[in-house]
Amino acid sequence: MSSAYDHAGRSAPSTPNDLEAFWMPFTANRSFKAKPRLVVTSKDIHYIANDGSKIIDGSSGLWCCNAGHNRDAIVDAIQKQAAELDYAPSFQFGHPKAFTLAARLAALAPGDLDHVFFANSGSEAVDTALKIALAYWNVQGKGSKSRLIGRERGYHGVGFGGTAVGGMVANRKLYGNLLAGVDHLRHTYNRDEQAFSRGEPEWGADLADDLERLVGLHDASTIAAVIVEPMAGSTGALPPPKGYLKRLREICDKHGILLIFDEVITGFGRLGASFAAERFGVVPDIMTFAKGVTSGTVPMGGCFVRRGIYEAFMQGGPAHAVELTHGYTYSAHPLACAAALATLDIYRDEGLFERARALEPVWADAIHALKGEPNVEDIRSIGLVGAIDLKPRDGAPGTRGYEALDRAFHEHGLMFRTAGDTIALSPPLIISESQIGEIADKLKAVIRAVA
Repeated sequence: MSSAYDHAGRSAPSTPNDLEAFWMPFTANRSFKAKPRLVVTSKDIHYIANDGSKIIDGSSGLWCCNAGHNRDAIVDAIQKQAAELDYAPSFQFGHPKAFTLAARLAALAPGDLDHVFFANSGSEAVDTALKIALAYWNVQGKGSKSRLIGRERGYHGVGFGGTAVGGMVANRKLYGNLLAGVDHLRHTYNRDEQAFSRGEPEWGADLADDLERLVGLHDASTIAAVIVEPMAGSTGALPPPKGYLKRLREICDKHGILLIFDEVITGFGRLGASFAAERFGVVPDIMTFAKGVTSGTVPMGGCFVRRGIYEAFMQGGPAHAVELTHGYTYSAHPLACAAALATLDIYRDEGLFERARALEPVWADAIHALKGEPNVEDIRSIGLVGAIDLKPRDGAPGTRGYEALDRAFHEHGLMFRTAGDTIALSPPLIISESQIGEIADKLKAVIRAVA
């Protein structure tokens, strides 16, 4: 193997002898292995590639490294925890940090979302939320409420439940029928009405009324829950229209349907608040989280549930009986809890959620300044999130976006996500104004390079 050097000057292995054994997720494996994009070390807002080049992280890893990379306090907490208590089961046993973390998370969540169920990823968090919703109606004596409603262009991870309620065609088409009893709301994006929006588009609140259509089709007595991302992320960053989420909450209340917010991406400061629910003034019944809870350092996810949902499971039956037959071997893993507690300290002590909100107009100005560059068809921004839709090449959709991703890494020292021909951006919350300008300059060069 060849070597590169990390931020402390230590040698790090950089180029594996063989790339073939690893079947990479959500990756064009053949193209990657022909021309790999390998990173070997990281610090704050940068990666170091295997050739020693510096890469500015425009996507917080995978929307997850909100506090930046290799923060000393988080690293120290993980190391100390590994030496102290490496693992403890959460089935019938516990460890103190799990309860401390749950209490601190509940204090961040809006309204009475004051109980936390831990999982290990966003996908597990979503399937947990869906199972809790179905189980809740069963313990309420309303087992007929078993239908789940997602939304077109939604992304809810890769479990069977999350894939079924998700609405991204490419993620669904290989897997057949998935779950029965699932339907989808219309998506919220209309370029003719919303192009080049900053924040919430003015048009589209009435799209929430599509839920009334599905109630009319299926009847509310059969519908358990509606799940949406407050801001649809993986499909290309679609902010909700003004008033859309409040209207969805009203319709769910009217018909006795649980509302689930998937905040795996939007949680922990991404939109300038603890959660998007806080920013938009809407309290869901169940809310998922993951990614930013540990700033990407150790896998962790989970669900917040409202007090009444939790209490419904605590009524009746013997006290020694398991109330919810669900969970994971690594729920509330000690290392993940230690990482999350240290991460929450950084968010609080450095005011990173408030920082994201203060930087939002600076970020929006920089991203929207790319309007008029070659093949730019739309730009969206909200919080520290941005999306740039590039015009697809005739007969070859997705190739311009892929070339942009590849050139950005190898030629311009920039990492971002793509969804087809859409560039998606979500830098760490520690980003500076000058680094925002650097990202914008690099994006301009990339967009021109793939014109």
